[in-house]
Amino acid sequence: MQRKAIIIGATGLVGQHLVKQLSELYDTLIVIARRPPRFINASMRFYQVNDFDNLTEVFASVGVNKSTDAFSCLGTTKKQAGSDEVFRKVDHDYNVTFAKLCHDKGVERFFLLSSMNADIDSRFLYNKVKAETEHSITSLNFMQFIIFRPSLLLGKHKGRPLESISQKVFGLVSPLISESLSLHPISAKRVASAMAMSVHDIYERNKYQNGPLDNRVTLIENKQMLTMTRVK
Repeated sequence: MQRKAIIIGATGLVGQHLVKQLSELYDTLIVIARRPPRFINASMRFYQVNDFDNLTEVFASVGVNKSTDAFSCLGTTKKQAGSDEVFRKVDHDYNVTFAKLCHDKGVERFFLLSSMNADIDSRFLYNKVKAETEHSITSLNFMQFIIFRPSLLLGKHKGRPLESISQKVFGLVSPLISESLSLHPISAKRVASAMAMSVHDIYERNKYQNGPLDNRVTLIENKQMLTMTRVK
């Protein structure tokens, strides 16, 4: 059976690194995005969606089935979105719509980029919506749902001045901070690597057992990603 993957959020900070790594793991990688990712190779199939409100129509022409793994790195900030409503639409509604479309096609594994501070009871919109998205996708009952919760992402944040400032501050003090601390910032490339490593780990474990893995929902926290991707 040929291995296939589909991803949204492929042009974002983590997604642009993840597409390159997934293209080496899967026979076919389906990318749905507003613009092509920076990295393109022969295994990729690009489907342009100018407006994610039209995701259902675009998805109808995509060949997704039980042998497909789904990934979402789609997300924004309130500043980029312009309002609470648009932020919620992008971070929650589009992700959940994508997950439902995948589930309806028989997809069994879903990988979601979330946030370390995801909390359904948070008074901060960003954290609350991240948690709501996790809960909504959990309710779909994928055979395996893997959630990645990084801390501050390091990389070039287009249109995110506050995060860029935070990175500069961290760059000055990082030599004094141990990666054993759960709040330690992590590079987008390392998050992508952790996501790709998790895919490989799942397939390896599935080789040696007859049924699905015991835990349908797996949380991979920031500290674990730092450990997974640490250069020895």
